[in-house]
Amino acid sequence: MKKTLFSIAAILMIMASTTITASAQETVVDRGDTLWGIGQEYGVSVEDIKDINGLSSDLIHPGQTIQISEESNDSNESTSSDELYTVNSGDTLWGIGQDYSVKVDSLKSWNDLSSDLIHPGQELVVEGNQAASTDNEPVEEEEAKEETSESNETSGDDVAKTLTMEATAYTAFCEGCSGTTYTGIDLRANPDRKVIAVDPDVIPLGSEVYVEGYGKAVAGDIGGAIQNDRIDVFIPDQGDAFDFGRKDVEVTVYE
Repeated sequence: MKKTLFSIAAILMIMASTTITASAQETVVDRGDTLWGIGQEYGVSVEDIKDINGLSSDLIHPGQTIQISEESNDSNESTSSDELYTVNSGDTLWGIGQDYSVKVDSLKSWNDLSSDLIHPGQELVVEGNQAASTDNEPVEEEEAKEETSESNETSGDDVAKTLTMEATAYTAFCEGCSGTTYTGIDLRANPDRKVIAVDPDVIPLGSEVYVEGYGKAVAGDIGGAIQNDRIDVFIPDQGDAFDFGRKDVEVTVYE
């Protein structure tokens, strides 16, 4: 019995001395919400949300209560001097990277982003302790690598053509939306897929493309208003799709 009491006391002392704290929040799903959008808002991954809520798919419905697990520890104090940038409407990771002389992959790594999608109001670490601890290469070397990467993406024997096009955005999570593209991609079941709607006479369906500010995608959909030099990029969150607006982008089409 004495040994048992001692073991319990030791465990309690260890638990009391740890710097890690955990708490849970709840959010009620609104119409148009997605697990991806909720994860971006709370800084957690889709898989973490699915695990804590026992979800077997990414589908959620309005009125559903979702638990969000938040963990913090003293290591977060090292980011107190990080410089943060608040995303504005129309911003892209590529553009922010250009402003702060960092590459897109670094921004994604520092901010735990799984895709190039960002939304207005989101805060991003652009430089500071966290940046220094996760990326030790000099800025000049990073810029050289970025230029090489961009060159590889937009040049080579496999590039069919490069176009300047007018881009808008659409979502599969809206009232009346089927969620399935013209080529049969289920966007509701695969919200992280990068898909664009095109005019097949300009960009053949099934083509792999690189869209400035959006990333690599597949031409997998069409639309009545998508003609000639227009494209529509898929964004899972309806609010983010509205905020995307209308912009001119460079599109590289691969053979």
